[in-house]
Amino acid sequence: MSELTRVALPTGVGLDVWDTGPRDAPALIFLHGFPENHRTWRHQVEHLSDRFRCIAPDQRGYGNSSRPDGVGNYAPQLLVQDIFGLAQALELPNYTILGHDWGGAIAWLVAAFGQAGGQVTRAVIANAPHPAVFQRLLLTDPAQRAASQYMRAFRDPANDPLIREHGLAGLLRTALKWDDRPEYDPAELQLLLSQWSDPDTAFAMLNWYRASTVEVPSMDDPVGLPEGFAPPPFPKLEIPTLVVWGMKDQALLPANLEGLEEQVSDLTIERVPESGHFVTWEAPEAVNRALDAFLGRTA
Repeated sequence: MSELTRVALPTGVGLDVWDTGPRDAPALIFLHGFPENHRTWRHQVEHLSDRFRCIAPDQRGYGNSSRPDGVGNYAPQLLVQDIFGLAQALELPNYTILGHDWGGAIAWLVAAFGQAGGQVTRAVIANAPHPAVFQRLLLTDPAQRAASQYMRAFRDPANDPLIREHGLAGLLRTALKWDDRPEYDPAELQLLLSQWSDPDTAFAMLNWYRASTVEVPSMDDPVGLPEGFAPPPFPKLEIPTLVVWGMKDQALLPANLEGLEEQVSDLTIERVPESGHFVTWEAPEAVNRALDAFLGRTA
């Protein structure tokens, strides 16, 4: 297992961080999603750490990193500030940001607001929708809306007693209606189950959903853009960006790739047909090949 270092951030929280590879090499910051931890990117870190400084935190609310009380402490802007603060604490002049799932949602934001001064030089997104594309899909695409109903369950306080009694695992079983559930590595699953079983950690993880401003309509709500709809304001990404997508993802459908070229000026898309949502460890060789090509081309 990876060795973690505690890093105190200017934002007032502390993150446990897997920091490996040459300290003078180009830096890569890897952000995990829900309901995982820094180990989401283990195959990529192990593959790249001979050439890059690889930095993979347990983000706010996860693992043994700080988990402040209250939904408001998990607002997206605070999660973004954590990553800028991590780079500051580690004295990184610049870095490539990589993110999967919720980590990818934060990576989109870190890239957009860190590109101007050259702080963030490249972005890699794995099965994480662009904020503007995703909100439009939830309003107009019945298939993506249906696939996202689990988010409403994660936000519903009626499920809180279940979480207090059984942790996160019970809610995951009932809320995620996937036909083909991914098979976790037994060693990784043991660590995840130990983290999911802690109700305080479970609520902190769910607070990422509860603090989000993304609107997930019910299946009974009208389909289509409401009058006066405007997508979330978002700067166009001008830095080289690689989007890797497991095409069998049952939560975030391939329709999320449509229209990305309007949001990103230097875009590479790598579709991974055999993978589901957790593409970084479901199809590690395909992801590593895509990373090698992208990082080499944009060096």
